[in-house]
Amino acid sequence: MAAGVKAAELRELSEEDLVARLREAKGELFNLRVQGATGQLDNHRRLQVVRKDIAKIYTIMRERELGLSVAPDEVTA
Repeated sequence: MAAGVKAAELRELSEEDLVARLREAKGELFNLRVQGATGQLDNHRRLQVVRKDIAKIYTIMRERELGLSVAPDEVTA
């Protein structure tokens, strides 16, 4: 099943963890695109799910940049 990550889960992560998740998602997207180009892709829905996950991560990073939300480590400090 191609289930994405919830935004609430991402908001609980620190900035470093978000960047790591972003790197992983972009790597997975690249691999899925290669599989699609070679005809080996089994689950086409996974492409859309990964793209949406990347968009969620970018949105949360931008919210923190604008001060609309804070990282969990900033709340405790």
